[in-house]
Amino acid sequence: MTLSTRGAGKAPAVLVLEDGRSFRGRAYGAVGETFGEAVFSTGMTGYQETLTDPSYHRQVVVMTAPHIGNTGINDEDDESGRIWVAGYVVRDPARVPSNWRSRRSLDEELLRQGVVGISGVDTRALTRHLRERGAMRVGIFSGDALAGGALDDDTALTARVNQAPLMKGANLSAEVATTEPYVVPAVGTKRFTVAALDLGIKGMTPQRMAERGIEVHVLPATATVEDVYAVGPDGVFLSNGPGDPATADLTVVKGVLERGTPLFGICFGNQLLGRALGFGTYKLKYGHRGINQPVQDRSTGKVEVTAHNHGFAVDAPLDRISDTPYGRAEVSHVCLNDNVVEGLRLLDRPVFSVQYHPEAAAGPHDAAYLFDRFTSLMEGQRA
Repeated sequence: MTLSTRGAGKAPAVLVLEDGRSFRGRAYGAVGETFGEAVFSTGMTGYQETLTDPSYHRQVVVMTAPHIGNTGINDEDDESGRIWVAGYVVRDPARVPSNWRSRRSLDEELLRQGVVGISGVDTRALTRHLRERGAMRVGIFSGDALAGGALDDDTALTARVNQAPLMKGANLSAEVATTEPYVVPAVGTKRFTVAALDLGIKGMTPQRMAERGIEVHVLPATATVEDVYAVGPDGVFLSNGPGDPATADLTVVKGVLERGTPLFGICFGNQLLGRALGFGTYKLKYGHRGINQPVQDRSTGKVEVTAHNHGFAVDAPLDRISDTPYGRAEVSHVCLNDNVVEGLRLLDRPVFSVQYHPEAAAGPHDAAYLFDRFTSLMEGQRA
């Protein structure tokens, strides 16, 4: 990525997809160039949490809601210490934010953190294109990146986009995870200790556990089985994160499964559990991203509206219980839009996972009960 701060919001900009389709608009945030995987998010709110979600590392996010930035940026809702998206695409940015917690505009924050974006784009047409053709590599160019008539030379820009790395095969967790362990203390009386493997964890996730009396030890993605059990955990948590699950090391996951310690995984963690159980993973055509995805809990029949951010999924049978090296497993949750596996559960060990984000940051609170389910597993194991 190359960028400057000159002329942000006024300079011409162009978005070019790897298949040659282009969209013209105006620079939004920093001026320069950036590359990543083009994906779309269907949330009408929660853009600050989306921007700071480490799972969006190396992705250029297209917002399907036309008006973005209404509530500005505050100092409370970040899910990590920085913006992780590689680029940002909006149709109609708010001219003046209006919210009592707002400290600065979204445009100012993108500029401050050097995130190249584009506004004035027909995001409906762009989203339809990605739905039909699938998520693909993309570049956003503005300012000096368009010098010498490059604004009108889509062929040259397309060639540069196609030199960018693919998301399939990308091993990214260590790039976004903490490098040093840290502890999120329990709120009130401490009931349990959990070792959380940081694969790109969002800040609200350990907070949701802390609210239930859990002391959370957040460990780097490179932590070993010995590191996990050094904290004396009652349970182990596998976080969300970016990249291709097929590249991840499963040593820790298998070590926890062998010991029978209560295990809860979300998003990337769900995919790692699936692979450890012997299931495959695959790249979705355009993924699930947003805070309005319908999922059914197959054990209760209840339909939840949930927050998602994933481009890969687990390939497990929906119609039967599967035998695995760690006992019987079943698909516990399924997406009602396309029947994608959204959760796994072991029948013979205290282990489960979901593909979505129950911490609800941003998003509905329909799935908050999953943290209570994890607590119940640890209570049962202790008893």
